Amino acid sequence: MLSIDDLTFNSHGLIPAIVVDASAKNVLTLAYMNRESLEISLREGRTCFWSRSRQELWRKGETSGNVQHIVDITADCDRDALLIRVNKEGPACHLGTDSCFNDKVFIGDQPAPFSVKGLYGLLEGRKKDLPEGSYTTYLFQKGLDKILKKVGEESTEVIIAGKANDKAETIYEIADLMYHVMVLMVEMGISVEDVQAELASRHVIDHKVKQEKMVGQAHS
Repeated sequence: MLSIDDLTFNSHGLIPAIVVDASAKNVLTLAYMNRESLEISLREGRTCFWSRSRQELWRKGETSGNVQHIVDITADCDRDALLIRVNKEGPACHLGTDSCFNDKVFIGDQPAPFSVKGLYGLLEGRKKDLPEGSYTTYLFQKGLDKILKKVGEESTEVIIAGKANDKAETIYEIADLMYHVMVLMVEMGISVEDVQAELASRHVIDHKVKQEKMVGQAHS
């Protein structure tokens, strides 16, 4: 485990910090830390940066409430840059966007890897624009009852495929179910982060229960 003394700060006493959403794994922002702001971050478990424009400490979320809780901090191979994984409350950018990185400079011909969050963003776009001829548009136009009916139908299809012990068909039907569940999420304003937070809370509870059981067994 490295200490602050093992890190290399630049001639201005700063070290760049790349902040990443621990759940979604997307880059949120690039900021800078000096020794004091890094010490505060380690002590408080939330990001604190050095504002180069204001020349002062900047506790992320101090005024906006968009706090970033630190999961871990990793130095690069030269120990002159930091990668900070966080669990965030609210958007990372002062413009109100999830990430500070939004303006494309170049788009290559290589397809971006599939992600659940990417699909969610696509579905949000479908709900907003309602492009003609889209099946997703059809679902949003029909409304909640139709979407719920499709979720129920696809759930049944998963059960049938699983009961038949058909792996390929079960995968296919699970994909259908996931798609329709995500349409439901967009319709109801439930984000991917909302579901991740619920799962994470169960993980924490399960971890605590296991610890309590281990302690109980040790004393029995």
